[in-house]
Amino acid sequence: MALDQSFVGRSYPPTAPYEVGREKIREFAEAVGDANPAYTDPEAAKALGHPDVIAPPTFVFAITFKAAGQVIEDPQLGLDYSRVVHGDQKFAYTRPVRAGDRLAVTSTIEAVKSLAGNDILDVRGEVHDETGEHVVTAWTKLVARAAEEA
Repeated sequence: MALDQSFVGRSYPPTAPYEVGREKIREFAEAVGDANPAYTDPEAAKALGHPDVIAPPTFVFAITFKAAGQVIEDPQLGLDYSRVVHGDQKFAYTRPVRAGDRLAVTSTIEAVKSLAGNDILDVRGEVHDETGEHVVTAWTKLVARAAEEA
């Protein structure tokens, strides 16, 4: 069953703040194999003009994807998550994510499409710090594959 087009434009409440820690940033940088010292050394980050270590660009995915869970779990939307694959991801930064940030995400459904029986859902996550400053916008494309016919 195709997803309901009337959900386009629907926003969900902001998430509780996620506190970004130095250790989480270090672990993520190691996991993705990025040895940039700005991710692990506060002095290196300060030399680049940052108040503390910064996170690799894709770090915020973990926060925004968790926030998109509000969309995914919305029973009215009717998305069959057992059939979902991650289709695409994009980020637009106002500034880097920094250790000590407390970030909240507001998710909005930007598009609902049906293509060859597959449902395609575009979710935009607006990430702000605790002062309300915009940090990054993340776009996530989810594809719910068509059910196989018997």
